[in-house]
Formats: sequence, C-alpha cells, structure tokens
Amino acid sequence: MIETKKDIYNYKYIFGPVPSRRLGFSLGIDLVPFKTCSYDCIYCQLGKTTNKTITRKEYVPINQLIHELEQKLTEKVKIDYITLSGSGEPTLYLKLGDLINNIKQRTNIPIAVLTNSSLLWDDDVKNELKNADLIIPSLDAGNEDMFRYVNRPSKDLAFNKVIDGLVSFSNLYRGKIWLEVFLLNGATSIQSEILDLNDIIKKIQPARIQLNTVKRPPAESFAFTVPNEQMLELSKYFDGNVEVISDFSRQADENYMKTTKEEIINLLKRRPCSLDDIAGGLNRHKNEIIKCLDELLTNEKLIYHEHNHTPYYSIKKTTLHI
Repeated sequence: MIETKKDIYNYKYIFGPVPSRRLGFSLGIDLVPFKTCSYDCIYCQLGKTTNKTITRKEYVPINQLIHELEQKLTEKVKIDYITLSGSGEPTLYLKLGDLINNIKQRTNIPIAVLTNSSLLWDDDVKNELKNADLIIPSLDAGNEDMFRYVNRPSKDLAFNKVIDGLVSFSNLYRGKIWLEVFLLNGATSIQSEILDLNDIIKKIQPARIQLNTVKRPPAESFAFTVPNEQMLELSKYFDGNVEVISDFSRQADENYMKTTKEEIINLLKRRPCSLDDIAGGLNRHKNEIIKCLDELLTNEKLIYHEHNHTPYYSIKKTTLHI
C-alpha cells in the first residue's frame, strides 16, 4: 500500500506561530478584513487604511475561527501566546468576547490582544476584553493635534474620548497591560510631546511601557525612525517600567525564519514584488511575510521602493544567499 502525503490545512484567518519580539511564538488570529481599522496611522507597516470605520461587525464567522484554532492546536507546535491582532483593529470584531471565551475553553495558552485603544470607551468592548490575559494597547500622541497628525482617526473619534476610555479600562481590567508608545522622529519624539504622553501614562499605570519606532516601511514616507540612541535617552522621561522594544533581541525560530527568507529571496530573484504578491505567491499570511521582510531589509538583502504609490521589494544584486 502506497502512503499518500497528508493534505496541508489551508488556514484563512490563523497565521503562525510567528516569532515575536515581545510574545515569543505568537499564533495570530485575524479578525477583520485587511486594513479595516478605526485609524489610518502614518507609520503603519501594512499601508494605508482602506476601510476606516468604528462599526463593529462579525467580519469573520466565529465558527470558522474556532474550527481553524482547533485544527492548529492538533499540530502541537510551540505557542507562547494566542494573539488577536492581524490586519486591522481587532476590537472592531463584534464577537470578540465570545471568541476569547471559546479559546479559554479549549486551551490554557494565554491570550493577548493588540489594540490601538480607539474603542476602549465602549462598555461592550471593555466587558469583552476582561477575560484576555494580556492587553497591549497603543498610545501614539499626547494631545489632539498630534493624534490627528499621527493616527488620522475616524471622524467619529475624539482624542479625549479615546484617552478617557483607555484610562477607564486600565482601572477596571485585572490582567496585564503593556502599553506601546510609538515614537516618530521630529514629531512625537520632541520633549513637549513626550511630557504630554507621560502625563497620560501616569493615569494608566501600565505594567510595562514599551517604546517603539519605525522599523519597517511605513504608510507615509514622512514617518521617520527615531535612532536607537535617542530612544534610549527618551526612555528616561517616562515614569514606570520602560522598555525599548525596537531594540529587542529576536527570539526567532531560526529554521522557520531561514526557510521563509529563502522562499522570499527566490521569489524576488524573478521580479520585484509587493507584499500582496509575496504573500500570495508563497501562500502565507502577510504578517508572517512582514517579519521576514523586516530582517531582510535590516540586513540589506532587499531594496524597498514605490511604483505608482504601491510599495515593492526587490533583491539586491549582491544578495547571493541568506
């Protein structure tokens, strides 16, 4: 009897586990369509928002999410966190609370939620997040003007409403909160803006303050990286447990990363590709591809450029191997 190769399960909404600087091996669950978000941040590594909204819907059938998760858990891969994040704002998912409770019934793996904080004023969202183990909300601006400049929020969102929601949630939530603060050179990195941010953070009192900056090609060319030396210096202006996560050492599975990087290099040897081209060509989730593109760009294996407002990646002629 000839043994046939088992079919590879085709995941549509689950990706990874992806090596993460903060969460170890993170199994991502994508809850909304690509670039469905309440913000259109100038630094976003996924590009410009195509569906800016604060309307909560069951964008993805919850039964399908649970089915995919059950299948992934049978593979017995290393998973440190199940992370609700993906290609847009996860709190826009109407059945977020039901999903978290369903995951809890199936595994003891902790659940992390990465959110831009924009809907934490909503009592339903607050209640749905209560059973998650870790919330990583973001705070990118300390005042209305910078909020409008950096986050470019939905017209239905006011700065004070978002901040009041974030502070209120932090007072109610009993799990861990790691607050991500994204700094941009020449904008949120100047001292007056840092002081505004710190005034808000003192009201939130997160377990960790995690400073980040642009490391991957951003949505807008005027979103500038803060050099690492300056990030370390700016960290001194914040009250609390501060980490510069843009400089974390990677905890990547080298075999996983090496294979994916080799596949990307082989694809780009043929022609320049966009993120969509690479993800589609390799049948991988965009968030998995971005991790590897980040490292390849850092190691100067690739060139990043734009054509007709679409970002493309191409191989450096000197790149012969990884």
